[in-house]
Amino acid sequence: MSYILPPFRHPDLPTNELGFARKDYEGALSTLCAGCGHDSISSAIIQACYEMNIEPHRLAKLSGIGCSSKTPAYFLGNSHGFNSVHGRMPSVATGANLANRQLLYLGVSGDGDSASIGIGQFVHAIRRNLNIVYIVMNNGCYGLTKGQDSATADAGSVSKKGHANPFTAINMTALAIEMGANFVARSFSGDKHQLIPLIKAAMNHPGFALIDVVSPCVTFNNNVGSTKSYDFVREHKEATSEFDFVPEHDEITADYAEGSSLDVAMHDGSIIHLSKVAKGWDPRNRFSALSALNNAEQRGEILTGLLFVHPEGRDLHSVFHTVEAPLNSLQEKDLCPGKGVLAQINDSFR
Repeated sequence: MSYILPPFRHPDLPTNELGFARKDYEGALSTLCAGCGHDSISSAIIQACYEMNIEPHRLAKLSGIGCSSKTPAYFLGNSHGFNSVHGRMPSVATGANLANRQLLYLGVSGDGDSASIGIGQFVHAIRRNLNIVYIVMNNGCYGLTKGQDSATADAGSVSKKGHANPFTAINMTALAIEMGANFVARSFSGDKHQLIPLIKAAMNHPGFALIDVVSPCVTFNNNVGSTKSYDFVREHKEATSEFDFVPEHDEITADYAEGSSLDVAMHDGSIIHLSKVAKGWDPRNRFSALSALNNAEQRGEILTGLLFVHPEGRDLHSVFHTVEAPLNSLQEKDLCPGKGVLAQINDSFR
């Protein structure tokens, strides 16, 4: 069986501003289970990059271990990728980002990869405000090793084996907000109309941007009693607002009633537009976002959408005052500027 997509595409496929068709952002044929939510997320990433006019070679995709971490093979086949050790993707992403800040970094992980063995790496990437889009494909189980409960499985959730999980779940979005992340969102793999603009906005955000995507495992965790199944999520999903991302210079033509919408200006002039904003929730306030998450959890609902955003945070490069150029392009004259510069540095400490 071949896992390579057929090369033929209709010659008149529409292209973006760079002249790329959507097929130019695709990868290999998926080997995941038919109906896996992860494939829908891969499709959303492909569409977001196509619409954002991203040159494939400018995006670096990184992952750890697990079903979710296989997905970088299924999108942006012309982009560089690195499949790291279980739970250690943030370390690799940090080194790559510091070496070359001119690339866009997309980290793909799972709930087992980030909420268990990799949770220490996850929280430190947040507190350092690493400039990366971090997508957690969250199915509440270890799908690659026969469906054991993961750390994000809700208390009382019943797996396919029939056992109810006795432990409290780790809420990745609440943890990220507590740790200081400046862009935190949650979505559902079956809701591409919400997920695609969230990915586009996250890619435009300077610093760490988390998107926690509930992505049902059709083989081990899509049964009655599971809180990560397709049916449960569709019945209990509550959106904070209708979401749209408007790139810089594009005109906003929609008209909303006063008090029912909110525009958040990003660092480069682009706009995040939220319509029908949930009552008592302000996406620019950490305490309001955490309160909304807690209230939804008490009601047994899954809160989706953009939960918190602070568009002017300092990323890791701003903290370290790093150079704009990739490190491998620096010459001797850049690394050894002469004794005069060294004397100035020494004088600054006297």
